Amino acid sequence: MNPRSSGDIAQSTGMTTRFRVVPAAYIALRRDEHVLLQLRANTGYMDGHWAMAAAGHVEAGESVYDAAKREAREEIGVDIALSDLIPLCTMHRTHADHREVDERADFFFSCSRWSGEPRLLEPDKTADLRWFRLDGLPDPVVPHELTVLQGLLGGNLPAVVTFGF
Repeated sequence: MNPRSSGDIAQSTGMTTRFRVVPAAYIALRRDEHVLLQLRANTGYMDGHWAMAAAGHVEAGESVYDAAKREAREEIGVDIALSDLIPLCTMHRTHADHREVDERADFFFSCSRWSGEPRLLEPDKTADLRWFRLDGLPDPVVPHELTVLQGLLGGNLPAVVTFGF
């Protein structure tokens, strides 16, 4: 007997299949007109691309603010007060392959105040950590993150952004 997919069950029962997303938090750590970026390596996703220095998945039972704060501590060794996380936008993003792991809700924050000196703490996943001017970003940058950084530079970042649809 072949098990039916949830879509088959939903069709036969008249139920709606719910769209599921993977939430993640990103921090654009800012110093004047500069942003701190990491060079991804050995992760299996966008290796060789520059990305925001602190970002990661929201864990079960964790708020998106707490996830951002945790990622900053784990990835670059800085402590951030929740009140210093300034919401930039939310991005609803897809790879359009209909795999649940590729359906995302990303929460982007800006932060200009923290304690500690940012440093590379995950050398197995990060090849470099550098400050770049927003108007002089390196190439390549992870595409969906580049969309946010360009919007930040242009001052025209909407509260909700879609990517990949």
